[in-house]
Amino acid sequence: MIFNLFRKNTANEAVYAVYAAIVAQSRQPIFYAQWGVPDTVTGRFDMICLHLALVFRRLRAESKPVSQFSQAVFDLFFKDMDRSLREMGAGDLSVPKKIQKMGNLFYGLMTSLNEAMDRGDPAEVEDVIRRNLFDGSPDAAADRLTGYLFAEAERLERQPTVSIIGGKIELGDPA
Repeated sequence: MIFNLFRKNTANEAVYAVYAAIVAQSRQPIFYAQWGVPDTVTGRFDMICLHLALVFRRLRAESKPVSQFSQAVFDLFFKDMDRSLREMGAGDLSVPKKIQKMGNLFYGLMTSLNEAMDRGDPAEVEDVIRRNLFDGSPDAAADRLTGYLFAEAERLERQPTVSIIGGKIELGDPA
């Protein structure tokens, strides 16, 4: 697991707590069993990316200490992805290339999602989700995931920044 990626201190504990909450939320069975997100390494990566994008979206206009917190969460995410790739047997030479590709996928998803959500356009958010998580499938439950993302964005907006960077983040029940 990711327990040893950072030495223990209060700031790192908060980073770990937020990242752990994001990962736990991303693993909710409803996303895979009922909403059709592929229960694969890629599908799980995509769900973590969606939740990270929501948290980063919430914290994006905050002060420097908050941006440092966001950076620490981002760094932890990619250390965890590096560790996961190595556990799955990726060779030392291929890991950096795979991490770079994952970073590009994350930034592309986050940018597209932010632009669509900034416009308040559920149809555009649904298109982003359908393209990125469901390979464009018209049968996917992208509409449910879209509603969930807007609700979670609102939930995160109501949470004080000091609570989030203190490691207390509330993510809702997708059901």
